[in-house]
Amino acid sequence: MDQDVVSTAQEIRDMKIRGAGRIARAGARAVGTFAKNYTGSDYTDFRKDLDEAMRVLLDSRPTAVSLWNGVQAAARGVNQVDRVDDARELLIRNAEEFVKESEEAVRTIARIGAKRVEDGDVIMTHCNSSVAIGVIAEAHRQGKDIKVFATESRPWRQGILTVNDLAKEGVDTTLIIDSAVRLVMKDVDKVFVGADTITSQGDLVNKIGTSQVAMAAHEARVQFYVCSETYKFSPLSLQGDLVKIEEREISEVVRPGEIPDSVKVYNPVFDVTPSYYIDGIITEVGLISPGSVYDVMQRKFGTELMTE
Repeated sequence: MDQDVVSTAQEIRDMKIRGAGRIARAGARAVGTFAKNYTGSDYTDFRKDLDEAMRVLLDSRPTAVSLWNGVQAAARGVNQVDRVDDARELLIRNAEEFVKESEEAVRTIARIGAKRVEDGDVIMTHCNSSVAIGVIAEAHRQGKDIKVFATESRPWRQGILTVNDLAKEGVDTTLIIDSAVRLVMKDVDKVFVGADTITSQGDLVNKIGTSQVAMAAHEARVQFYVCSETYKFSPLSLQGDLVKIEEREISEVVRPGEIPDSVKVYNPVFDVTPSYYIDGIITEVGLISPGSVYDVMQRKFGTELMTE
């Protein structure tokens, strides 16, 4: 097994690489590196080894459709070649193109999303989304006077990363504990969050706690926006596949001996926010409604990826 694939998968599993976009780019790069490092000449063996490498990568974060789409994008078209050299060149080119397009998408979403931010807005964000942060930072760079409340986002406390990112941009930022969301929401004008997965129905799968933020925003009549590259849209959901909600180790929540062995701990990584709580999804192809996700998926993925 290619060691870069193994190490990338382990870093994703251990949360050293986190964030849907970063995970997707890491997966695509690993497929490209696998191709660069491959020295065999038998095509059957190559395909077997590629399938195994892709499985190892995808198993590292089963909920993150961005990883699935990044890995699949890097391998797209491999069924149409029958020589190892041609396949290697194809995978390397695909991986490089995906990474480039992914990074450009973040910049485009920042420009589009910043238009939804008005001078004087108070914004809330959850977890650590480079795309949502990009929108906020771009609005600040445009000279808009904004303030941000960022949730701590336990148990991994990704909010610490977020407030550091925003502080570097000079944004007026306040870190809040997760359970303060409803209390603080009365002072908020807009919510911007990222996405791990968006289903064909326009539902959002994201960091645990996102649905509670959305419910509080809905109650307070605060606009709730999702910032997402289109490769986070899940073609698998069109085939009826359910999004698996990953559960992680209880050691992330409690220390050994802190509670009796008879007490169970439930540590889900994600939750689902229904589409009717979402005011808009900001993508690199524009601001769309949750109901438009299906049409965008058809145009982006076509029949090839949506039926694989």
